[in-house]
Amino acid sequence: MLTVKKFSATWCGPCRALAPVMNEIKGQFDNVKFEEYDVDNSPEEAQQYSITSIPVVVIEKDGVVIERFQGLSSKMAYTNAINEAIK
Repeated sequence: MLTVKKFSATWCGPCRALAPVMNEIKGQFDNVKFEEYDVDNSPEEAQQYSITSIPVVVIEKDGVVIERFQGLSSKMAYTNAINEAIK
């Protein structure tokens, strides 16, 4: 199972810019689970993934982290990483 986890916060400008990009990507992948965590409301999750700055997107395959994006990346970077993980 492929899971994409996004860590962000409401007060974070780059996180707000990432939101519509991730929504577009969600629409492209029916077989991928997408999860969102607000670091202020989910400190345990943020700590588990050693989140020290946001936004962060973590891609997991069968519970193992295979890709991690810190900061804002392009839609293509996320899409390519997900496509590679699906193969």
